[in-house]
Amino acid sequence: MKTLREYIKEAEQKGTAIGHFNISNLEALRGIFNAAKSLDLPVIIGTAEGERNFIGVRQAAALVKSLREEYNYPIFLNADHTYSFDKVKEAVDAGYDAVIFDATGMSFEENIKITKQCVEYAKSVNPNIIVESELGFIGSSSKVLEGIPEGVKITEEFLTKPEEAKKFVEETGVDMIAPAVGNIHGMLKGGKDPALNIKRIAEIKKAVGIPMVLHGASGNSPEDIKAAIAAGMSIVHINTEIRVAYRKALVKSLQENPEEVAPYKYSKDAVKAVCDVVTAKLKLFSNL
Repeated sequence: MKTLREYIKEAEQKGTAIGHFNISNLEALRGIFNAAKSLDLPVIIGTAEGERNFIGVRQAAALVKSLREEYNYPIFLNADHTYSFDKVKEAVDAGYDAVIFDATGMSFEENIKITKQCVEYAKSVNPNIIVESELGFIGSSSKVLEGIPEGVKITEEFLTKPEEAKKFVEETGVDMIAPAVGNIHGMLKGGKDPALNIKRIAEIKKAVGIPMVLHGASGNSPEDIKAAIAAGMSIVHINTEIRVAYRKALVKSLQENPEEVAPYKYSKDAVKAVCDVVTAKLKLFSNL
């Protein structure tokens, strides 16, 4: 089986993107895996700090590893949005395939300093691990939003600057970068998220020369996502749309089966709802 790094390179060459989907439980994992396997596409499972606290860091690693080994399938695990060196170390030591250090709340200089420390440690443990960093603030919560998150500014002057991204990559040695390009974490309640700045994506890609990741793609239009991939995004993150689909299906199932107490019975529709969302996204990302 190819490594995650090889699959990312292949996506770059094809002009497609690998889907990254977050989980909080086994049902979501099963729904995502079923979708990817039905399309025979690689997939990345994400667990941010809150999700890892709920599932368990090593437990998430064991679950994903068990699917990869049983089915000989390219399913990988990423420690999404990790806010300290100690938490990065924890995920690396647990055997994650990738990790994101998110220091968007820090100064540019401090971000470089700690990111470099994370890269050096991760590579010392596993030379094949992928280390990603986020540059530019796009919010921090995967939920349905009433409006643009506080502190997020999507006008052009506040987006990630190509020259800063280039300096950041050169000084830290990260494998991938997730820039602020008009994207937001979560999705707007009233409709589609603001349009992505495709021109800025292309400019940053040209400057950094490494794979880029689109965070917060829940709520973005299919047209915007396809254009972002064509401009240089090699991985696309979806979380909120999965959470919404899961919750709606679960509530409906419980309402229709008020006497059912077996989780594996009343959760079936929720697993299918996740599978349906992921299937549609994977087809979009791979031009299927």
